[in-house]
Amino acid sequence: MRNVPLSEVDALPRAVLAISTDYPPDHFLPPHRHRRAQFLYGATGSMRVGTADGTWTVPTRRAVLIPPETDHSVVMMNVTTRSLYLEPSAVPWFPRRCQTVDVSPLLRELLREAVDVVPEYPRRGRDAALVSLLLHEISRCVPLPLELPWPRHEGLRALCQSFSDAPDVHDPPSRWAAELHVSERTLHRLFRAETGLSFARWRERACVLHALPLLAADLPVADVAVTLGYESPAAFTTMFSRLLGAPPRSYREP
Repeated sequence: MRNVPLSEVDALPRAVLAISTDYPPDHFLPPHRHRRAQFLYGATGSMRVGTADGTWTVPTRRAVLIPPETDHSVVMMNVTTRSLYLEPSAVPWFPRRCQTVDVSPLLRELLREAVDVVPEYPRRGRDAALVSLLLHEISRCVPLPLELPWPRHEGLRALCQSFSDAPDVHDPPSRWAAELHVSERTLHRLFRAETGLSFARWRERACVLHALPLLAADLPVADVAVTLGYESPAAFTTMFSRLLGAPPRSYREP
């Protein structure tokens, strides 16, 4: 199916519905939820999925798993998606929180085929086998550290959201502590308690996630490094590779 609203087919008695959708540049999907679980794959462009708990960046040719009944918004940057909407009973192993995952070459080809499967595919035969293999491959996807958790503490959350819009890898914790009227020691303790990450690790991750759409848009690595406050492209590349296990060039638009 292509460019079909989920509402038109959601009630069909099939475990998996595959829909390909083309979105205009910089499209925003306001907060919504689905009865089904969603496997949201970006064939082109990049996405950022937001919930009350954080944001998940989805580079080109990666995907995000969105649990059923999860309120979420999506920022689309030149995106064509291939979504699988999954009956919850068919994916009891699905995560309870959103999760960005890598997508194998085999799974990419299965997704390409799936969007041409008729909505009420026969329960036996080639299309049913394709759907079964899709579910197996999704369950084997490797998670990627592309989540930026939001704290629930109101003041700290506001600082985190402001930082993520214009991150600077050298932004000192002393500034954050002063803004919150607490000691640096209290800030570090609060940060770990609220996000599960240290201040330094969260700051680095915010920089990497901000960089991904810039890299996908073919901005030179040197320019991305300067934007984030790194002294050199090499310093940025080292940090990026340490966090994601691959160099920046691997996250460019293919």
